[in-house]
Amino acid sequence: PLADAAALAAPDPELAATMGFSGFGKKARTFDLEAMFEQTRRTAVERSRKVLEAREREREEQAEKEFRCLHPDSPASASSAIGAQSTLAPSDAACSESEDSSGEELTGPSVRSQTSAQGQNGDTEEEDEDEEFIGPPLPPGFKDNDNDQDDDDDDDMQDEDDNPVKKIPDSHEITLQHGTKTVSAMGLDPSGARLVTGGYDYDVRFWDFAGMDASLQAFRSLQPCECHQIKSLQYSSTGDVILVVSGNSQAKVLDRDGFPVMECIKGDQYIVDMTNTKGHTAMLNSGCWHPKIKEEFLTCSNDGTVRTWDVNNEKKHKGVFKPRSVQGKRVIPTTCTYSRDGKLIAAGCQDGSIQIWDRNMSVHTKFHCRQAHAPGTDTSCLTFSYDGTTLASRGGDDTLKIWDIRQFKKPLNSAERLPNFFPMTDCCFSPDDKILVTGTSVKRGGGSGKLYFFDRETFQKFYEIDVTNASVVRCLWHPKLNQIMVGTGNGLAKVYYDPVRSQRGAKLCVVKTKRKERLAETLTQDYIITPHALPMFREPRQRSTRKQLEKDRLDPLKSHKPEPPVAGPGRGGRVGTHGGTLSSYIVKNIALDKTDDSNPREAILRHAKEAEENPYWVAPAYAK
Repeated sequence: PLADAAALAAPDPELAATMGFSGFGKKARTFDLEAMFEQTRRTAVERSRKVLEAREREREEQAEKEFRCLHPDSPASASSAIGAQSTLAPSDAACSESEDSSGEELTGPSVRSQTSAQGQNGDTEEEDEDEEFIGPPLPPGFKDNDNDQDDDDDDDMQDEDDNPVKKIPDSHEITLQHGTKTVSAMGLDPSGARLVTGGYDYDVRFWDFAGMDASLQAFRSLQPCECHQIKSLQYSSTGDVILVVSGNSQAKVLDRDGFPVMECIKGDQYIVDMTNTKGHTAMLNSGCWHPKIKEEFLTCSNDGTVRTWDVNNEKKHKGVFKPRSVQGKRVIPTTCTYSRDGKLIAAGCQDGSIQIWDRNMSVHTKFHCRQAHAPGTDTSCLTFSYDGTTLASRGGDDTLKIWDIRQFKKPLNSAERLPNFFPMTDCCFSPDDKILVTGTSVKRGGGSGKLYFFDRETFQKFYEIDVTNASVVRCLWHPKLNQIMVGTGNGLAKVYYDPVRSQRGAKLCVVKTKRKERLAETLTQDYIITPHALPMFREPRQRSTRKQLEKDRLDPLKSHKPEPPVAGPGRGGRVGTHGGTLSSYIVKNIALDKTDDSNPREAILRHAKEAEENPYWVAPAYAK
């Protein structure tokens, strides 16, 4: 059997040729893929090297021709060029030649040509080659103009850095009419497409910049919390839900269109220890979303707690933080916020303190400043800078302070005499983190509310905007839109923007003209469909409202002007009480008689001339 197997394994070559199996009995070929890839790569590299060399040669020849054209009788320059060619590599020679020629064209040598002539390493020279133009020489001064333009741009940028006023987008503004009462809450979604405003009139209004025209009307208005003032509105980090904090004890979450998603549970107000209640038991003061976890949000309340919640669990809070005074007593937090990374939770309290916890450790504070603001005043806003190290606080004691939380004993800077009458007056950082913005409050008839801009480093007030003749409560500076939204005490939401520096937002709606209301829809009658009626009673189906309207205009019955109401006993040929009797007919005719009998002599003499000319009754009778 072994011999047979051997015979099978090594068949007769003649047999194989006759049968047509030329590869019969050979081993299968094994392919080394890595080797193949390596081979392909080498081939590609070789090919691209050849192409590059060919291009180099072409460029060299081109440069040589140009040089000869420009300097036909200058042996010195030619010899220097030849010398350069002999000393440098071929690729470098082309570069230096073209640079020499450009250097001749310009008044004075260019920096780039000098540096390359000094013999830099190969990489920089290749980059220079890439930047050189291929083709005929540029007209003199062309490169200079380009550089000048770049210099101008650089100067503009430099000016903008030096002068922070130029960064403020306030050249144009639009005014959205929320209502007549204070706009106490504002929120913009992360993309900047929608604005939501809430006020002391219990209304929440939705504004869609892309959908609005120049009439600037909100597309939806609702009262999510019945008769409670809206304290805070904020879109989540993904922009799909809105947190609504109002004057009651239960925060609500709405979707983008204003439909309820969840409502927090109310706590048991008869339990003393607030940790053991499932929710807040007193009026809410503020709230905000976690910047990274889209389901988590934070609220603070007059029950002396700051609570975190999960959107998917409305039955109980997630965590409880209890601010304490120096004596260890309960103290009311008036505002709360997360740090930019969401790891810290900060609360401003009524005893003037600012208390900061680690989000995962609710017992002891991580940073604490006891006398940040005057005791007994409502700290209306805390906000972290974008770099996360600095905290700004707006106090009810008419101050704005900025803190480094790592050295939390005293503020880095402070600004005073900034009146604040509202428990939610905002402060915010500019998108580049160099400017701090806040609004001021005014009494009725006491001037105009202003928006103040402070330099973050020096804390000098370098700019202000007169907003309106009422307090400025809310302010938002959206980083994507680069537009400033302001909520005021007289029911306005103003949007400041710059057509050049700002994106989308208010720029989308101001360019759209107001839509004309079509009267045709309001005038035509409803079309009643009666499928089982006899054909003679069926109404013809309306093809178009406009055609129907034109038909109605021709119909004397449908186009008949309604009779105006009668005032007094009889007016305009109509009597108040029409009857079918003779007396009513006579009265009607009396009312129709328009002769003026105020002067009887004139009334008689009116017919004297006619009576003289053709006598009929009196003269013939007396003539006999």
